[in-house]
Amino acid sequence: MLATNKTEWQRIPLIISFPDTARYAETYGFAGNSGKVNLEGQLLRGAAPSSTVYVFMHPTSTLHLLPMPTALADAGLHVLCAQSRYPKNDSALIMEKVAIDLGKWIDYAREELKYERVVLVGWSGGGSLSLFYQAQAESPTITHTPAGDEANLVEASLKPADGVIFIAAHLSRAETLTEWLDPSVLDELNPDIRDPELDIYSTECPAQPPYAPEFVARFRAAQIARNRKITNWCLDMLAELRRRGSYEQERAFVVHRTMCDVRWFDTAIDANDRKPGISYMGDPRTVNVGPVGLARFSTLRSWLSQWSYDLSNAKGPKNAALIRKTPVLQIENNADEAVPATHNRIIAAALATPNKEYLTIPHATHYYLGQPELLKTCIGKVIGWSREQRLLVD
Repeated sequence: MLATNKTEWQRIPLIISFPDTARYAETYGFAGNSGKVNLEGQLLRGAAPSSTVYVFMHPTSTLHLLPMPTALADAGLHVLCAQSRYPKNDSALIMEKVAIDLGKWIDYAREELKYERVVLVGWSGGGSLSLFYQAQAESPTITHTPAGDEANLVEASLKPADGVIFIAAHLSRAETLTEWLDPSVLDELNPDIRDPELDIYSTECPAQPPYAPEFVARFRAAQIARNRKITNWCLDMLAELRRRGSYEQERAFVVHRTMCDVRWFDTAIDANDRKPGISYMGDPRTVNVGPVGLARFSTLRSWLSQWSYDLSNAKGPKNAALIRKTPVLQIENNADEAVPATHNRIIAAALATPNKEYLTIPHATHYYLGQPELLKTCIGKVIGWSREQRLLVD
């Protein structure tokens, strides 16, 4: 039962370190030169003991101040907010290495913190990460990144979580970025050279909302084509750098205009309770050209690992189909500004586990800002489901 009053709990900083023998380091400063990976996190621990811990990890964000982890702690649960080796900077992020980081946190939770049960909570971008991790923990197959670098998840001995909660989460970084890429960009080096027929943020674009199905199909095809164009350039450039055999092993680049989607101005497309004209980062027309858009700054290897529509190993539906044993709770926020309405249904259909449950929370937004009752509904479901699955027995 969800507590009506907030319980007392502590924030406990955590650090774990483990050797890193990668030939090429993409982390910054001391973290890249010490020969170790150093991970930071916070344990939100209640006064009452618990044998269950809820583990949050996002590939790059830090989650310990967000509404859901703190609300779980307020309800008396123990919550571990774990960072990857790429906190607040995904420009060189490798998803395979993030999975290894998550595995180290799950081992730490069981072996050092002595929790008997670990529930993996995949919120937002952590949703596809959770599916990726759990799929590789159940049946590991990956030994290399899409760039061909060793990242051996088979030998990493990833231990499965006891349960997975997929909440306010999209298909994957690769698939979501592709659905947000501005397809009007014709020259990656000069974003002012654009196809006016696909430039939906221009008042001169001949297509205006509500958009015709034929235009939406053309728009989507052009987005995928742009992702593939960048992917092919990355593969070619990486091959060229290897052919040269010089000190230059990697190259950074800018991806312009990455926040463009017909859904934001035509809410009849993939309809839900969201408001028109906004994204989770504000006005998408501004974010499209701003410095904080998805994949704005990237490297060759990082693009192939986390953003490539065809090559990323972390695509949600593919990994959901590999999860056959684990109980999964899926929660869709029906006014989510960050997660397209179709994404949750695609994941639900792909999940192979027979032990799965789906909840839709009407009018709930991505962060539950100003929605305490809807957040309470979410937390209540998490606790109820955990008890039904015998994941929470205290």
